[in-house]
Amino acid sequence: MSKRLKKGVYMLPSLFTCGNMSCGYLSIVSSIDGDFTKSAWFLIVAIALDMTDGRVARLTKTTSEFGVQLDSLCDLISFGVAPSIMMYQLVLNSMGKVGLAIAVLFVVCSALRLAKFNVQAKDGIVHSSFVGLPTPASAGLLISFVLSYELFIASPGQNLTFKTIPILMKTMPAFFKAMPITVVILSLLMVSNIPYLSFKKMNFSRPKAFRFLVLVIILLFLIITFPQNIIFILFSLYALSGILFIGAKYYRIFKQKINSKKEGN
Repeated sequence: MSKRLKKGVYMLPSLFTCGNMSCGYLSIVSSIDGDFTKSAWFLIVAIALDMTDGRVARLTKTTSEFGVQLDSLCDLISFGVAPSIMMYQLVLNSMGKVGLAIAVLFVVCSALRLAKFNVQAKDGIVHSSFVGLPTPASAGLLISFVLSYELFIASPGQNLTFKTIPILMKTMPAFFKAMPITVVILSLLMVSNIPYLSFKKMNFSRPKAFRFLVLVIILLFLIITFPQNIIFILFSLYALSGILFIGAKYYRIFKQKINSKKEGN
C-alpha cells in the first residue's frame, strides 16, 4: 500500500467524525435561529455519521487513540452541547435559572459519560452492554421528541410531509411539559451504572439473526411510514429498557428474599 493511499485510509474515519461535529455545530446555529426542525435533522445525520466512523475504522483496520479522542470531542458537541441548546431554546428558557441549570447538567453528564466510556474502552474489549445510557441515545430521544413536537404544532392548513401516529401526537403537550424532568432523568442515566444493550457484538450468522432481520425490516417500514414518531418511540423504549432491567433485577432479589424467609419459617 502506497504512503498516499495509507494516509487516505487513515483519514477516512476522521472525515466521518468531523462530519458528525460539523452537523452538531450547524444544529447549534439552527437552534439559535429558532429552526428546531432543521436543528434536529442535523443531529439525526450526526448520529448516522457517528455510527459509521467506528465501523469504517474497524473495517479498514485504522482504529487509533487519536480517533477515539476525536470521536469523544465531536460527540460532546453533537450529543451533549447541541441537544442541550436545542432543548434550552425550545423548552427550558421559560424556566429561568432552573432551566439553564438543567441544560448545563445535561452537558456535564454527557462529558462525564464520554470520559468514562473512553477509560473503559482502553481494555480493547467490546462489551455486550454499555454502562450508563450512551450519549447518542440520550440525545436521540430529545431530537426525535423535537421532530414529533414540531409536527404537532404545525398549522392545521399546512400539508405535512410525513405521516403521524394520532395517539402519540395527542400526547405531545404532556411530553412537552415533562421535558425538563426527562432531561434531568436522561442526564442521570448517562452517568449511572445501569447496563444498556450494545449492538456491536451481535452475531448475524446465528439462527436467531433471521428473526432479528425480519424485525429490522418491519421497523424500517414503520420508520419510512412514520419517521419522526417511530424514532421517538424507539429511543424512548431504549432509554426505558435499562430502568426496566434494573427494576426486574431488584424485584427478583426481593422475591428471593421473601421466599427464603417463608422457607425459614
